[in-house]
Amino acid sequence: MESGRLERGFTLWFTGLSGAGKTTIAEIVEKELKRRRSGSVEVLDGDIVRTNLSKGLGFSREDRDTNVLRIGFVAKLLARNGVAVLVSAISPYKEARDRIRHDIGEGFIEVFVDAPVEVCAKRDVKGLYEKAFSGEIKGFTGVSDPYEAPSAAELVLKTAEEGPEESAGRVVARLEELGYLKPVEELSRT
Repeated sequence: MESGRLERGFTLWFTGLSGAGKTTIAEIVEKELKRRRSGSVEVLDGDIVRTNLSKGLGFSREDRDTNVLRIGFVAKLLARNGVAVLVSAISPYKEARDRIRHDIGEGFIEVFVDAPVEVCAKRDVKGLYEKAFSGEIKGFTGVSDPYEAPSAAELVLKTAEEGPEESAGRVVARLEELGYLKPVEELSRT
């Protein structure tokens, strides 16, 4: 394991449909990173960023890409300053995610939170899927607007088959493998 990575920032980019489990998993991972890392940890949630940093943007492809690229820009600034950044954003278009991957570079870790639209709709407490299926909401990702799944994500979480804790554990294990986090057994020796 390259010890220099332990001090470097990185960006965990959780992408997937609304209701797939991105935010829930990111929150669990955040707690573990804060427990095990000496550096800062920040979460950029797509809904919160849209309300504050991207207020006024709509849901056209151009506006969605602008929102995602803004999140990517902030993540890049934070990561290059040693922060562990967890992004939880639908980020439906591959081209925008690939651009962010290029801009951030080595410290970009894409996590595809993969759940079928039917499962996401069952989890939806806001009733957005119901409105999208009925046509009341136009351009809803996964229903009437495309979601372009990653073809080479560093990690794929099948959240219809595993719980949030198990998914988060897989993310933490991957960070250990990549050298961004010490394994628990090494922590007890320090």
